[in-house]
Formats: sequence, C-alpha cells, structure tokens
Amino acid sequence: MKTLGIETSCDETAIAVYDSKNGLEGESVFSQIDLHASYGGVVPELASRDHCQKIITVLEEATSKIDLESIDQIAYTAGPGLTGALLIGENFAQGLSFSLGVPLIPVNHLEGHLMAYHFDDANLPRYDVNHANENLLFQILILLF
Repeated sequence: MKTLGIETSCDETAIAVYDSKNGLEGESVFSQIDLHASYGGVVPELASRDHCQKIITVLEEATSKIDLESIDQIAYTAGPGLTGALLIGENFAQGLSFSLGVPLIPVNHLEGHLMAYHFDDANLPRYDVNHANENLLFQILILLF
C-alpha cells in the first residue's frame, strides 16, 4: 500500500510517499522559518499563503522518482494546527484524491506523532486504523485531550 502524506499544520509544507513494503520512497519539506523570523513567531495568514505558493513544488519534489498513479491513498493533517494552513493541505489533498480516484484519510497531527515511531522498526507491531489490533503493545503511554 503506497500512501502520500500531506502536512501543512503550521509553518512547514511537507509531503512524503511511504510504501508499506519498501518504506519511504520520497519526501520534501519546505520550512517557513525565514519568512516568520522577523515577527518573532508564526503569522497564520502568511503561513497559509506560503503553503499555497509552495505545495505544488513540494509535491513535485516528493514524487520525482515515482508515478503519481501508483498512489493507493492520500493522508493529510486534519488538525490540530493553524486553521488556514490546515485548509490548504486538506483542499489540496481532496483535489489530488479526487483526480487520482483514491481514498482520502484525515490524520490527527498529535496521533501522527505518536504513531511515527512505527516507521523506523520493521519488527514493531503495526496499527491498522481499519482493524485495530487488541493485542498491540505500545511502548509509551500518552494522554491526548
């Protein structure tokens, strides 16, 4: 299963392609640190506009070695995050999902961080969002509110 992931929750535009058999196949991240530096923090409207300007280039870089038609599903950050920035990623994901005819999966940003450790170790149990495994052993305990 090949998943294209889109992340635009704050001040980075990021896209990656992960294959469940081959691992990471492509990625690209554009940071907005320089854009926001003079303000002393992230300016939400500027972040959203910059996502609009950079997201196609980031997609092209992340998928330069793969065929977009080989994507089986698209996941995107649905929150929490900056509302305008999240909307850019969601709308881009919706359009791409529709054009490729593949499912669209909203991902909670914080839950994504919690599950990310699974990508590094092939021996760890996998979490299937469609068929939760009652025997899954987590190595950490975190409460999200």
